[in-house]
Amino acid sequence: MTDYVTADDLGVNARTGAIKLHGPEGFAGMQKAGQCAAEILDALIPHVVPGVTTGELDDMVREQTLRSGGVPATLGYRGYTHSCCISINHVVCHGIPGDRTLKDGDIVNIDVTPLIDGWHGDTSRMYLVGDVPIKARKLVDVTYECLMLGIEQARPGNTMGDVAHAIQTHAENHRYGVVRDFCGHGVGRMFHDAPEVVHAGRPGTGPELRPGMFFTIEPMINIGKPPVKMLDDGWTAVTRDRTLSAQFEHSIGITETGCQIFTKSPKGLDRPPY
Repeated sequence: MTDYVTADDLGVNARTGAIKLHGPEGFAGMQKAGQCAAEILDALIPHVVPGVTTGELDDMVREQTLRSGGVPATLGYRGYTHSCCISINHVVCHGIPGDRTLKDGDIVNIDVTPLIDGWHGDTSRMYLVGDVPIKARKLVDVTYECLMLGIEQARPGNTMGDVAHAIQTHAENHRYGVVRDFCGHGVGRMFHDAPEVVHAGRPGTGPELRPGMFFTIEPMINIGKPPVKMLDDGWTAVTRDRTLSAQFEHSIGITETGCQIFTKSPKGLDRPPY
């Protein structure tokens, strides 16, 4: 049985395992944080080019987050020492920025979470570096479509299983694999909260979606099979079969009639090519 609680009745960082239902203040806070996150990803577009290092991009994310009056939520999170995650080609998620140089033909996911006035704006986007092969471009396109088809199912009365099924069906229709090892999550004043948001599942299963719920949808789609493996750094996840992987992520809030996407690009730059 799923428990729901009114967020205003709890402490700011209360972790109870119940799904929090937020009011207008929460929607306003998440919209501000989400727009900051989207603007950071917009600003990176001209810099995600062959020759740049992932460490340089991480510096840009940190500097813009601070200029916006926020802090990167990943900085210091469980010992993580960077301001974003940058995942290239067969890296599924949580790639660590460093000395690696982007090369022509790479596909890259950049995942940012500015913390603004106590609210987390969590989002990620794919970037195409130089001349990207058609096979990789198709994976990126289908992954974005998976995200948006999942968001279409995010409305009151539906379930998390409805969201997951829409994503899984579209990916598998293209013979892609849907990663099961990682999922979306509740978000708000806490970086990661209930509920878990899986990206493969059966319609009508899982928690019911109710107005006031905040969570991320962030499908990771592989050209090959779903399994992943963790590298020795304890963060980086890669496809076990070394095939390409792509991911898009939005933070959303369930409204009375549907959902609000907090992290939508103000410039309409939600999918490449930009």
